[in-house]
Amino acid sequence: MKKPVIIAVTGGSASGKSTVVNEILEKLQLECVTILMHDDYYKDQSSLSLESRAKINYDHPNSLDNDLFYSHILELLKGNSIEKPLYDFVKNTRKKATETIKPKQIIILEGILLLTDQRIRDLADIKLYVELDDDLRFIRRLKRDIDERGRTIESVIKQYLTTVKPMHHQFVEPTKRYADVIIPNNVKHDVAVDIIVSKIKMILGE
Repeated sequence: MKKPVIIAVTGGSASGKSTVVNEILEKLQLECVTILMHDDYYKDQSSLSLESRAKINYDHPNSLDNDLFYSHILELLKGNSIEKPLYDFVKNTRKKATETIKPKQIIILEGILLLTDQRIRDLADIKLYVELDDDLRFIRRLKRDIDERGRTIESVIKQYLTTVKPMHHQFVEPTKRYADVIIPNNVKHDVAVDIIVSKIKMILGE
């Protein structure tokens, strides 16, 4: 198999990364794509109490197992399948189950802290940063965490003010300088997606 194309999609929490990824997939119209969510590689915390887990700063790069993430990407590049961890955002630890991921022609990496690790930056053929106003990101995050993760309004606001916002400005936003394309997500981004899809097809055709 030819070396897979690796696309890293990053940006702030609730900036619309998944929306951009879905638009790329829709225009590619290819089934040879696999997506690795960086969020699934949060460190296992089953040895900690629920109370202790809730105090962890999940917006700091040290909360993620980048060594495992990097090794899994290398295995996929070699043409080997991996057993990807799955993360439980209600219990704040890894699930016992894993997901078998097979090597594909295109590997999309998605996560807020992807580009903080040089090893991952160096592997990516295309690096995208999805940008959205802080207020809009907060509103989206508030709705998501309440609807999908069983959080209270108070807990979401507290986490946003104490870790999410400061960590975004300290670690996430500075990685824009590594991006090949910055996509503003408060306007239509058809042109940016078309350019990215054309680039992917060009790489695949080489």
